[in-house]
Amino acid sequence: MTLRTTVEGVSEDSRARSVGIGRAHAKAILLGEHSVVYGAPALALPIPQLTATASAGWSSHRADSQGNLSFTMTGSASRAVVTRASDGLQQLAAAFKQRMRVPGSPHLDVILDGAIPPGRGLGSSAANSRAIVLALADLFGRRLSDDTAFDLVQTAENLTHGRASGVDARTVGASRPLRFQAGTVQQLAIGCEGLFIIADSGVAGSTKEAVDLLRDDFGRRPGAQDAFLRRATDLTEDATRALADGRIEDLGAQLTTYHGLLRDVGLSVDRIEAMVAAAQAAGSLGTKITGGGLGGCVLALTRTDQAREVTRELHEAGAVQTWVVPLRKVHHHV
Repeated sequence: MTLRTTVEGVSEDSRARSVGIGRAHAKAILLGEHSVVYGAPALALPIPQLTATASAGWSSHRADSQGNLSFTMTGSASRAVVTRASDGLQQLAAAFKQRMRVPGSPHLDVILDGAIPPGRGLGSSAANSRAIVLALADLFGRRLSDDTAFDLVQTAENLTHGRASGVDARTVGASRPLRFQAGTVQQLAIGCEGLFIIADSGVAGSTKEAVDLLRDDFGRRPGAQDAFLRRATDLTEDATRALADGRIEDLGAQLTTYHGLLRDVGLSVDRIEAMVAAAQAAGSLGTKITGGGLGGCVLALTRTDQAREVTRELHEAGAVQTWVVPLRKVHHHV
């Protein structure tokens, strides 16, 4: 029997709806940047205030030399960013169809509305990929397990960044702070309350460039890699315990010390250093660069009554925008 089709190559039985919607959010690394790629632990914070929303729909166009997907990104993204995203999306859509056994080769229109600035260590590429994967799943009526969604997003991340740790691909779909190590994920116990202020320096970083810089540094200095990983692991594990025990001052101190570790291997820049110093002078409990480095964002841990002054000083030091993420008590692991 031949199934009736309303768009080229896809039967009515295979189509769930006319438009699919997917959403994901930003993330920030609390501790564990770079060391997580080598198997050390990292702590990550979801940022639900910053979202990516994708819609996927059927198109009347036929497949052409550019593939069978048309991509639009809203907002002020540059042409280069849109082109890179479009190239990656073609591969992501192909991987989705293969993994989910989608028949035919329909032409699709995908629109991405992303509020997460790229190149800031906020997981924009992972969030965009997750939103698109979920939109495609919604469109085709496929149920995605968490692991399948992760695998698809991680495939896209490896294409974008080279060797990706997986922490971004997990955290952009998480509802609570996570501990991540070598593919294993655990929700964190939190025994204190406060605020994380995320401040955008306005300077775009490059995760791939930062990873290459650090690898080259390790190659030039015997023992440097082991020393970095030991120190990073100790700080991350100490921060995990401080977070669970409610020792917010100790948590802050470990954040600041981790920043020094990243700064000492050349991953900070002048604007970031000015912002870190300003936040500390304004009473931040702990301040650090977050993400790959060479630009991006600063993360500052504060009590509620400090937040206004810390935010003001971050802007005075060069921050172009800020977001506040509450830290709330959660005493059990799920």
